[in-house]
Amino acid sequence: MKIEARLFTGVAVFFAVTAVGYGWRSREPAGTAVLVVACLMAALVAFFLYVQYRKRGHRPQDRLDAEVAETAGPLEFFPPRSPWPITIALGAIVLALGVVFGLWLALLGLGILGHGVFGMVFQYAGRGGQRSS
Repeated sequence: MKIEARLFTGVAVFFAVTAVGYGWRSREPAGTAVLVVACLMAALVAFFLYVQYRKRGHRPQDRLDAEVAETAGPLEFFPPRSPWPITIALGAIVLALGVVFGLWLALLGLGILGHGVFGMVFQYAGRGGQRSS
């Protein structure tokens, strides 16, 4: 993940230089803010990838002498079925309709959406999965 971290660091530096140049030449705050946010998002991804590289070390994909068989193994746990994506979709639809028809419907949609996201995040929280790292 070291290469990916360097790639996103380069993207963040590009957006930072572009934001400074754009802000200095145009003096327009909206475009400058967008470029700064893009820089921060790329920097966040680069930081995450760098931390993962420091924690896990080189992957087989990072080494030139690696064999294809080294990348095999258990991937992760994938749930067989879940009602939460449909709940999230319903909440998003009701929230979008609430923007059109009124605050009361938007708040109802926000509640359904929050319930769906909470349910999806904690659906298998007590599962006790084993990791092979």
